[in-house]
Amino acid sequence: MTETKRFILKPLTYNQLVKYIRADNSLERELGLSPMQRIIPAELKEALEKNILPGVADASKNYLYYTIWTIISKKENKMVGDICFYGEPDANGEVEIGYGTYSEFQGKGYMTEAVKGIINWAANEPGIKKVKASTDKDNIASWRVLEKNNFVQVSEKDDLLLWKLNVK
Repeated sequence: MTETKRFILKPLTYNQLVKYIRADNSLERELGLSPMQRIIPAELKEALEKNILPGVADASKNYLYYTIWTIISKKENKMVGDICFYGEPDANGEVEIGYGTYSEFQGKGYMTEAVKGIINWAANEPGIKKVKASTDKDNIASWRVLEKNNFVQVSEKDDLLLWKLNVK
């Protein structure tokens, strides 16, 4: 877990991920949060079932790099979005992040602050030298989050922009 001024970034356990997928407020009840309506996009549900849950269940892996970190607003006592890593640091000390803000909380600078929080956490982890991310070329809000956190666009691939940030 890590915190920012407005948020708690909480990595979910396997059982919490199962509740997250249910989207029936059982996770919110467990975490003592205000209930809310969450819709899990099909793409995320597939990633949870095929990659995230198996990664978290694998005892040989550090689950923090495979799970979803839910972003909890301290003021609203609600989950407002999610951040995740796409696996442990590679041989070059690079980790990749992905993130999303729930629609009702978009446009408030929440993800900019949350990404800064996960970067600060990563910078203190042994073996991490760089954080990378990719965004759709037309997702201006997403790449602005990265720009505000000092990421540099390093390349383009198909319809994606690739970004990196040195943390050490």
